[in-house]
Amino acid sequence: MKVKIEIDTRTFVRFWLVVIGFAFAILAVYSARTALILISVAFFLALALNAPVSYLAKYLPGRSRVGGTAIAYVLVVALLGAFAFFVVPPITQQTVKFVETIPGLVDNATAQSQGFGAFVDKYNLQPQVDQAVNSIKDNATSWAARAGQNILTGLGSLLSLIVSTLLVLVLSFLMLIEGPMWLKRIWNVYNDHDRMERHKRLAGKMYNVVTGYVTGQLTVSGIGGFLSGLTVFILSLFLNVPANLALPAAAIAFTLSLIPMFGATIAGVLISLLLLFNDVTAGVIFIIFFIVYQQIENNYVSPTIQSRKVELSALAVLASVTVGLYVFGIAGGIISIPIAGCIKVLLEEYLSRAKENRDNSEKPLAKLVKKIRGEEA
Repeated sequence: MKVKIEIDTRTFVRFWLVVIGFAFAILAVYSARTALILISVAFFLALALNAPVSYLAKYLPGRSRVGGTAIAYVLVVALLGAFAFFVVPPITQQTVKFVETIPGLVDNATAQSQGFGAFVDKYNLQPQVDQAVNSIKDNATSWAARAGQNILTGLGSLLSLIVSTLLVLVLSFLMLIEGPMWLKRIWNVYNDHDRMERHKRLAGKMYNVVTGYVTGQLTVSGIGGFLSGLTVFILSLFLNVPANLALPAAAIAFTLSLIPMFGATIAGVLISLLLLFNDVTAGVIFIIFFIVYQQIENNYVSPTIQSRKVELSALAVLASVTVGLYVFGIAGGIISIPIAGCIKVLLEEYLSRAKENRDNSEKPLAKLVKKIRGEEA
């Protein structure tokens, strides 16, 4: 049996217009993904700074939110300046020390090369050595030919990072200033007071998720920075390590560990190199400490703290960070946990409202039957 379905021209055209519209919308979102990521990062930064800005604004003349935002940004810049003041001089000192040791390294390499030459002549390995040297020369020539292009690419990436950072700071600054005004306009649109209060409560929960995540990440970074600095200080008591490296080590570990997944690894490599310049044993000990602590932090400390602050399970935290990193890169990894927490809040609200609607939609006759049965029982 064949069934013939007739569709008029207007319905057919509207259907395909909707499909094409969705396709163009998806294409537009994909094309603007970089800008959307920057706006999202600025939005979460504004949410994180909203509490201190509101606190500062209460004590300023006229409760100036612009003044509170400016003071908060000055404090952030001051913290960055303190980081540079405590970290850059010791790193520069260690770099100069390493440069001064280069002549000695060259002399040692020369002495070892003489012994190596005798070994090569004894076992007739000169053809193999010449082949390896020629291969190294060819690779070096190829790298040198691409050096200019690599430098330009690196400078372009650095410039793009600086511009993106400035854009995020400006966007978050404007969001902090204009945010309360826009919220007031949005709430004034509502005609249903109960619905407005429900949405206000929902927005408050999502705000607490973001601020809780920021607090949790600062706590994890603080623990890592403190333990790294303490380890370097203890090593300075027993090995040939300057004690003034403890504070830079703590600052490096704290700052870079704010970046999920990769930041702590970069911090560990930098601190290990600083220690290796002074004492190989100290560098090896710190590497062992870093590997052990990272296993504890990644599998217990960070998931436990973030699960309590964001009210997500440890599995959900790890899964959201993984998805964010693979889809949107480092920025996605930073904002993935608060986004997952906000999705959880929305899902819980939806399920709660659905259950409430089912209870309210129960027929009066069914309620009467249940009541009669209850009385008879």
